[in-house]
Formats: sequence, structure tokens, C-alpha cells
Amino acid sequence: MTRWIMLGLTILGFALAFVAKSAGLVAFGVVLGFVGLFGMVFSMAADRVSASARPESAMAAAEDLAAMRTRRPVAALKSVPAPPVTKVSTAANADRSH
Repeated sequence: MTRWIMLGLTILGFALAFVAKSAGLVAFGVVLGFVGLFGMVFSMAADRVSASARPESAMAAAEDLAAMRTRRPVAALKSVPAPPVTKVSTAANADRSH
């Protein structure tokens, strides 16, 4: 909606600048035209950014971000037991046992 309002201001401003008879109205029209033009460009950029932005519901909470930033202590990593090693029987081991 804002994009269309800014387009209308741009057209109105430049039309006023071309039709005006006094220097004051020409200056006012040019300023209005450029303000509308910049507003339209920024409005289109804002629409473009919001179209590709991640929704608020998908953002991580501050507590989750703090938890992800903290490192686990080295002692906690070493306290994890190693997985058990299973004995693999091969044909060579089977011949020795007999």
C-alpha cells in the first residue's frame, strides 16, 4: 500500500513541477517528487526484505542462544564411557582354539 502512495506522490510532484508557473511551486514539486521516489524505493526494499525474512516464531529464544554458546567442560566429555568392544572371531582364531 505504501508503495502505491509513494508512486502517487512522485507522479503528483513531478506533474506539479512541469505545470507550475512559479519557481516556488516548481521547487516544491521537485522536492515532493524526489521524496516520493526515495520513499517508493525504500518501500520496495522493505517489502523485499520482509518477504525473505525468517518469521519470529522460528527465531531461537535468548536462553536457547546462551545455552548454545556455552561450552561443555572437558571433564563432562571424559566421563562418558567408551562403547564396549566385541570380540570378533576370525578363521585364524577359530583354528588356534581347537
